[in-house]
Amino acid sequence: MKSFLSPSLVQFGVKSLAHLMSKILPLFTCLGRKLLSFSKSLRTLSAKLYRFLAFQVDPFWIHLFYLVSVSFLGFLGLKVFKPGNETFMPSDLNIFFMSVSATTVSSNATVEMEVFSGTQLVVFTLLMLLGGEVFTSMLGLQLSLPKYTAESEKNEIEINACHKDQPISATPFDIETQQDSTSISSSEQSKLGTRAGFNFDTGNTGELKYNSLRYLCLILLGYLICVHICGYSLIQLYMSYVQSAREILKKKRLQTVTFSVFAAISSFANCGFLPLNENMAIFRKNSGLLLIIIPQVLMGNTLFPVCLRLIIWVLWKFTHRDEFDYMLKNTSEMGYSHLFSSLPTCFLGLTALAFLLLQFVLFCILEWNSEPLDGLNSYQKLVGALFQSVNSRHAGESIFDLSVLSPPILVLYVAMMYLPAYTSFLPIEQDGQLSIKNKKGKKRRRRLMETFGSSPIAYLVIFVILICITEREKMREDPLNFSIFNIILEVISAYANVGFSTGYSCERRIKSDNYCRDASYGFCGRWSNKGKVILIIVMILGKLKNFKTKRDKTWKLSLYVHQRH
Repeated sequence: MKSFLSPSLVQFGVKSLAHLMSKILPLFTCLGRKLLSFSKSLRTLSAKLYRFLAFQVDPFWIHLFYLVSVSFLGFLGLKVFKPGNETFMPSDLNIFFMSVSATTVSSNATVEMEVFSGTQLVVFTLLMLLGGEVFTSMLGLQLSLPKYTAESEKNEIEINACHKDQPISATPFDIETQQDSTSISSSEQSKLGTRAGFNFDTGNTGELKYNSLRYLCLILLGYLICVHICGYSLIQLYMSYVQSAREILKKKRLQTVTFSVFAAISSFANCGFLPLNENMAIFRKNSGLLLIIIPQVLMGNTLFPVCLRLIIWVLWKFTHRDEFDYMLKNTSEMGYSHLFSSLPTCFLGLTALAFLLLQFVLFCILEWNSEPLDGLNSYQKLVGALFQSVNSRHAGESIFDLSVLSPPILVLYVAMMYLPAYTSFLPIEQDGQLSIKNKKGKKRRRRLMETFGSSPIAYLVIFVILICITEREKMREDPLNFSIFNIILEVISAYANVGFSTGYSCERRIKSDNYCRDASYGFCGRWSNKGKVILIIVMILGKLKNFKTKRDKTWKLSLYVHQRH
């Protein structure tokens, strides 16, 4: 059989291919070099930007930019994906409000949660995870690592220079028994360095501090992962074995996996959002589920410093590593605002439990035979009262309608929401010592406007007044729903990033309205657009309230409060 390709034609094809490859290969080589150079430049730029943020930019602005950016990205995600109910499309302002509420873990709602689709619930889950206090504090700690690297390098340079400049005769011990400078004990180096104006100990301490911070980042990451996995597993296990709870999700057409992941992340982040219009009220008879969620709420906020120190202590007991010992003994030097020494940690834990006990006892006394607890047995009432008391500080999940609770309980909730998470009865500073007045009797004199301007009460008063101005027409026409107390509770709840709300009831309207429909979202959902914008600002400022003036280490409200700064 003859070949249709002659040898000359084959030879011509080979030459053409070789010529083409000779032209293409340099092009690909040049392109590869360009990409490699671009990647190196990008890495260099990223490193410079990272160091610039760590050294030059104030953490307040970094956190503000982070919150606004994540909220805007969340808004885009919620906007791109369609809601589950295609007949209802929330306005752009309401979508952005919900995104900010999830990012600041406030859970103030202007839209019913069951409106959103499964994909949008995933967006909410990511926003709550990225806005949680443990996660954001871990990012801030990671961002501070370059500072300690630079300090360690600077200390090492100073120590080497001191070794080079100082003669051996300057040491306080005998020359004949002296060894070279590298074998000097740390205590002797410290004495020598002090005379020379340096501290030889800072080299080793700087490296130990840097390693301790790295280990602390790993501890926080492990803590975050373990609590979420355990929380999800327990909720999923409960849903699998308890048919009544599983039937509720089935009627809502919600998968157990979606609910378990959403509830675990929301509870640990102390957000309070749940993919159900009724929040946790629909599970008020499922006491086992409430008992599973309670530890997650506490471990994510009020008892987080207690759990963190306990974990570090256990790791030190089993490993005896110097890094863990350094964390326990040098909490101030670590610069992590959630890590306290032993005495403050004990007082913080005792104060949190005392507040919890106070709310629990008053709730049982005042609400035991009230309407919200109708249909519950004694055990369910006790667990429900405990669950409500735990969530009133910062989580915001609720199993009762706040609007029908007695006024003393509502006032108590307002007080609990206003107090920061780290509140202690005794005046304890970060280093664990009791705070006392200056022995010299010096008094700090501040101007009235400076003191008033740095007070959170001043901000809250201003925002309440502004909202009363924007909602004045509704306050006149519907005074029972738009009462001043309901507005104050909503503003303080937003500032404290709690999310408690009295809601809105058409039955409380003085003038009947046939078009009025009760909804499951918060009271702020009935506000005007201007009022919602003001509340967005309140939620963001509430999330940034930890970046208060550094001189103001405590809040004084007849007790002392640890201010995270």
